[in-house]
Amino acid sequence: MKDLRFPIRQWPSLVMLVCLAALLIGSLFFGQWPDYTQMTATLDQPLSRLRWIVGDISEVAFYKHELPALGLLLGACLAHWAYVRGYRWQGFAICYGNGLWPWVFTSSLLSLLLSHLLWGWTLAGGDWQPTFVAFVSLPAAMVLLFGGGWQVTISGAVLGALLVTPASLLLVNYVCIPLGLPVLIGNVSGMAAASVAAFMMCKRFPSWVKLGQRPNGLQAVCIQPDYGLVWVLRRVLADFSEAPFFGNELASLGLLLGLLLAYVIAPAAPAYGSQMVVQMVAGQALASLVGVLVWRRQWQARGWYPTYIPIVSIVPVAVLTHGGDWQVVVISAVLGALLSPPLATAISERLPSHVHGYIGNVLSMAISTLAIVPLVGLIAEGGV
Repeated sequence: MKDLRFPIRQWPSLVMLVCLAALLIGSLFFGQWPDYTQMTATLDQPLSRLRWIVGDISEVAFYKHELPALGLLLGACLAHWAYVRGYRWQGFAICYGNGLWPWVFTSSLLSLLLSHLLWGWTLAGGDWQPTFVAFVSLPAAMVLLFGGGWQVTISGAVLGALLVTPASLLLVNYVCIPLGLPVLIGNVSGMAAASVAAFMMCKRFPSWVKLGQRPNGLQAVCIQPDYGLVWVLRRVLADFSEAPFFGNELASLGLLLGLLLAYVIAPAAPAYGSQMVVQMVAGQALASLVGVLVWRRQWQARGWYPTYIPIVSIVPVAVLTHGGDWQVVVISAVLGALLSPPLATAISERLPSHVHGYIGNVLSMAISTLAIVPLVGLIAEGGV
């Protein structure tokens, strides 16, 4: 019988998660829950800065709030615990069933904290900045590509903070904002450019990642999917946590429950105070549902397909740009679901072996958003 105990060297990630939860819960005893505008106006205060940093963990889904962030991490922790023990209710095995979730989380969190240490000064004016990008990009991709262990984990964290965050900051502030482009294009283009540079450096200096490890004795519960209705619904839910490389229903459920709680407590706090959480989530769910149904044969043939892309790009950008009318929600969801996954796959299949395939996904986000969001506005306004 295989040993399914949680390796002691992977406990640091759980310790960090517990400390994060303790800091957040402790912060809730101080005054009323601020809305997004109040938080950004007081970023010079430790509590507001803490909330911003924790909110970075859920920002990839455009929720930007500490409760969905904490829910995501607690759900992911539960999913990994179930995976380690081989429980059938674990859902889709977190981090694709490789047992690397603790290292993925540790590298991503370390990179996020280091990014704030190096680039947190950019928030001094109270304006939004893409400080979240290191948490959902290079560090996790390096662990998944090269394996776990402290050498890869720390290398990914440092490179994410030194390359990804400043690249996105530059593109957002000096390209997207002056040209009036959605800032998401700068976010994901920065991720892609910096990550390609980092992977090239890793190929040039293989000692940075040569000690990558993969856990022994950890296996997902292998159940042959029937790709029926239940699988479709599970896959739609799992897509909500795919961007941080979790891809698990429990993690997604924690994310969405945290978002619901945040919205009930203070409607103007999550999603940048837009008060369009309902429209945004409806469009994201519809986009995943359409994508999973249309591309189900690709899921069957490949085992994985990037149907999550419009959830974290086209749909929320369209809603925040053009409003939450049903035409905007439906058109952005359908077009995003039809066009962005095959584009991502076409790009990823042409990448060299030393570059993680997520590069194709983020490039597809940039291209699809640039093409689809203006079209959504024209169609919704009756211009086409």
